[in-house]
Amino acid sequence: MDQIQFFDAVILGLLEGLTEFIPVSSTGHLILAGQMLGFHSVGNTFEVLIQLGAVLAVLSVYFGRLWHLLVTLPTSAESRRFVLGILLAFLPAAVIGAVLHGFIKDVLFETPMVICVALVVGGVALLVIDRLPLQPRYRDIQDYPLSLCVKIGFCQCLAMIPGTSRSGASIAGALLLGADKRSAAEFSFFLAMPTMAGAFVFDLVANRDLLSADDALTIGVGFVMAFVSGVMVVRSLLGFVSRYGFAPFAWWRIVVGAIGIGVLLAYR
Repeated sequence: MDQIQFFDAVILGLLEGLTEFIPVSSTGHLILAGQMLGFHSVGNTFEVLIQLGAVLAVLSVYFGRLWHLLVTLPTSAESRRFVLGILLAFLPAAVIGAVLHGFIKDVLFETPMVICVALVVGGVALLVIDRLPLQPRYRDIQDYPLSLCVKIGFCQCLAMIPGTSRSGASIAGALLLGADKRSAAEFSFFLAMPTMAGAFVFDLVANRDLLSADDALTIGVGFVMAFVSGVMVVRSLLGFVSRYGFAPFAWWRIVVGAIGIGVLLAYR
């Protein structure tokens, strides 16, 4: 791995951790930034595999709570219901992602205009939802009904379109379905763990014969940087959202998407 490739992996890894858990689309940002840097990974595996670093960031921050869930699982109906809710929310993305994997990676990942338009449309939608006079009925993720978890899981599937944002789709869905802003963001953290871990395993198995030792080293650098920046975001996001809502992220999406559309049209 040369210095340029190392620098690209550092930048993209930091970008992954900074954007994975906020509703701006980490995948969209990685693809656009990668094209600007001239970075290309075999089968777009880098963009998917470094997400495990962000998963471990959530695991490290929420380790105490996850451990409590694990040890109380045999005796606590509340813990079992919460874990079941996360698994049910994960299921739609697992099925649809497996069925459409080739189309997503080979077509949507390779179409920057789709990403830019999705950024703008998603930003406008998030801005509208953030300003709606919604009356939250659910403020604790462990009180989410199983039916609500399943519906949020289907909302997350919109993120199969790069630029939509996994966290953005799940958060927006949760808000419209009656969750408050803080718990919607927190549920997105927990839902990220099986979703991103599943994508990691699926993509690694699918592309294992295409990866070289140099690819592994590049992915390793991106993985570490995604973990470091992901920890910072996970520790601070809930407080930020409670204070400012989601409008700042919506405006960011709109600006980035609009700039991307302008550049693509100018160099068509």
